[in-house]
Amino acid sequence: MPLGLGDATAALERTPDGRRLVVRRETAVPAAAVWDVLTDTHCWPAWGPSVSAVDCADRYVEHGTTGRVRVVGAVWLPFEVTDCRDYRWTWDVARLPATGHFVEERDGGSVVGFEIPPLASGYAPVCARACRRIEAIADGRD
Repeated sequence: MPLGLGDATAALERTPDGRRLVVRRETAVPAAAVWDVLTDTHCWPAWGPSVSAVDCADRYVEHGTTGRVRVVGAVWLPFEVTDCRDYRWTWDVARLPATGHFVEERDGGSVVGFEIPPLASGYAPVCARACRRIEAIADGRD
């Protein structure tokens, strides 16, 4: 049963990485524009409520991209993108599997979302906020 998070929803779903709490939001922005924002490391602090800075040699993530993110509390954590294809990317943060990120094409727009490991389900409201921010940034680029 989906949970409401304002204009986003969350439901436990099967993903390529197993069962995850999936937070998603429909947008009127084309998938390519949303994907551009989602994969652009320069944009992460603007849309990621828990990320205040990024140190990464790659502007756009791809499989194998590494770097570090500064999270709440000014702590720097290493990350590695473990998969990046077909409008979906996943990463490990501090060597632990973290959120998956995805975009789905839709007529008249797209869906942006996050796949959260069940033990981190309390992160769902943060991801819902990130979905709104991603849409706003992507809408300005479109």
